[in-house]
Amino acid sequence: MPAPEALKIQPLLLRTVVECLYSIFVDGRHADKVIEYALKNNRKAGSRDRAFIAETTYEIVRHYRLYQEILGKKPTSQWDFWQICGIHLVRAKQAPLPSFLEFKNLNFNEIKQKLESFKNVRAVYESIPDWLDTLCQDELPEVWDDTLSALNQPAKVVLRTNRLKIDPQKLAHVLAEEKIDTYPVADSDALVLRKRQNVFQTKAFKAGFFEVQDFSSQLVAPLLAPEPGMRVIDACAGGGGKSLHLAALMQNKGLIIALDTLAWKLDALRVRARRAGVSNIEPRFIESNKTIKRLYGSADRLLLDVPCSGLGVLRRNPDSKWKLTLEQIESLKKTQAEILRAYSPMLKPGGRMVYATCSILPSENRMQVDAFLKSETGSRFKLLYDNRILPQDAGFDGFYMALLECV
Repeated sequence: MPAPEALKIQPLLLRTVVECLYSIFVDGRHADKVIEYALKNNRKAGSRDRAFIAETTYEIVRHYRLYQEILGKKPTSQWDFWQICGIHLVRAKQAPLPSFLEFKNLNFNEIKQKLESFKNVRAVYESIPDWLDTLCQDELPEVWDDTLSALNQPAKVVLRTNRLKIDPQKLAHVLAEEKIDTYPVADSDALVLRKRQNVFQTKAFKAGFFEVQDFSSQLVAPLLAPEPGMRVIDACAGGGGKSLHLAALMQNKGLIIALDTLAWKLDALRVRARRAGVSNIEPRFIESNKTIKRLYGSADRLLLDVPCSGLGVLRRNPDSKWKLTLEQIESLKKTQAEILRAYSPMLKPGGRMVYATCSILPSENRMQVDAFLKSETGSRFKLLYDNRILPQDAGFDGFYMALLECV
C-alpha cells in the first residue's frame, strides 16, 4: 500500500497561526482579539486562507492540553508552537507533515501512537484542566462526558433577525444574494450559517437586518414576554444583544433601561441600537448602588443576565478554560447571589424577572435560584419556569434561564 501523501500547506499561513498561539499562551491575550488582529494584518489573504488561520488557531486552543502532553513540555517559544501545529495537523488531517525545517523532529507514527495512548485519559484527551474536569463531573455526573465532547466542537454562527426591519424569510433571501447560505431554526427568528463566513461586511448587517446571537441566547428575551409600552430593565446589559432583542419584541415602544458597570459596553450598545433602528433603549452607567436603588419598584420586567463562568460557551471562547480558576468561579457565585439580592427589588409587584447565565453548572444556575427563593428578598418571588440547555441537546450554546414572578 503506498504511503499517504504529505500535506500541502503554505508556511506563511502556519507562521501566522504560530504567532497567534504565542500571543494567546505566552502573552496571555484573548484568542478572539488575537485572531481579529491577525486577520486585519492579512487583508490580502483570500477567504480560504483567512478561514484556515482562524479555524486552525481555535482548534489548537481547544485541544491545547492534549498537544502539550504529546510535545512533552509547556511551549515557551515560537519553535515550540510550530511543533504544536505539526501535532495538530497530524491529528486533524491524518497525513504526514510537509518537509518544513520546523517539523524535522516530529514523527507521524509516533504522534499517532501518543494520541492513541491518551484516549482513556479524559481530561487530557478532551483537553481540560484537571480541577475543572473534577468540578463539572461532580456537578453533572450523568452528562459530563457528552457535554465535554460537545464543548470541543466548533460553534455554529447564528443570526437573530431584526424584526423591526425584516422577517427571517426575506433576510435569508437577502443574504443568499450576498452568497451567505443559511437555514432557519423552526418557530424562531434565528438563521444558522451553513458554513462559517464573515457576515459583518455584508450590506444586510450594515443595514441592521440582523445581529449575531446564538439560538440559546435568543430564548432569553422572549421568556420575559415583554409587551409594547412596558418599562423593562436589562440590569447586566453588556453590549446589549438582549436589550436589542427586547426592543424588537416591544416593537420599539415603551422603555428599556440598559444598565452596566462598564461604560464602554454601553457605548457599543448605542452604536448597535442606531444600526438596528432601535429608539427605546436608554443606556445607564451604574455609578454606585444608588443607581439601582433609584429604580426600586419601577420595572414591569427585569432581566438579570448575570456574570458567570461562561462554561456553556467554551467552544465559542475555548481559551477561557485555560484562564479560568476555581477562585474566580467562587467569586462569580457570590456576585450572582448579590445581584439577585440587590437588583430584584427593581421589579414591581406582579412583574416578572428572568435570571440567566451561559453556564452549565447547577451551582451557578438552579441552586442560585433556590437559594434566592429561600432568602428574605426572594420570599416575595415564585419560580414559574426554568430551562437548562446543554450544548449536546441541539448543538447550540449551553445556557440557563429561570422565570420568576414578584408576588
